Amino acid sequence: MTTLRICFVGDSITVGSGDTGFLGWPGHLCVAETARGHDVTLYNNGVRGDTSAMIRPRWRAECDVRLPDHVNGRLVFSFGVNDMAEEAGAGIRVSIEDSVANARAMLTEARDWLPALMIGPIPIIEDMQPYIFPNGIAFDYRNARIAELNQRYSALCDELDIPFLDVFATLNGNTAWEASQRGCDGVHVLGDGYAMIAALVAEWPAWRAWLDQ
Repeated sequence: MTTLRICFVGDSITVGSGDTGFLGWPGHLCVAETARGHDVTLYNNGVRGDTSAMIRPRWRAECDVRLPDHVNGRLVFSFGVNDMAEEAGAGIRVSIEDSVANARAMLTEARDWLPALMIGPIPIIEDMQPYIFPNGIAFDYRNARIAELNQRYSALCDELDIPFLDVFATLNGNTAWEASQRGCDGVHVLGDGYAMIAALVAEWPAWRAWLDQ
């Protein structure tokens, strides 16, 4: 049995917006690992609407209090979709160059502190855009921008020797994924969609290396 405390750092996809079971993919993943006999403590540090620029100043303080030196701590990052949203009247929320710079700063610090993994951004349903908030602010998400950022994040993680899971390539065009996303709002998914991400992570060798020691 492996005992881990894991901080999942990210945005609404990390926190699981749209999942009426309130698990999100980190919850689905850790439920499965508990069923395998592992002792996993989950800390979900996802915040709806957060970009890399918003996560960067908060993540370390949040994880520090949850992962003290005496525990077997781990870090999982997943963000980027919100960076590539075009806000009506304001433009792209975070440029690709700035997004990569933010990721570099966070992942370099993380790598020097604790074992870390990164899960790439997800595809969205373009014909359901823009995503309109209750206050009327509209975000327009496009897969071409997300795909480009996904590639840049992958290259960055390769450079930093941090394992990167490309879920975009697997989920883009997947009918079950798209059905779950259409059943929600075109950006987030229902519980079954988050379970799909969890299943991809669960079989990822980099993740299994943490649990199957």
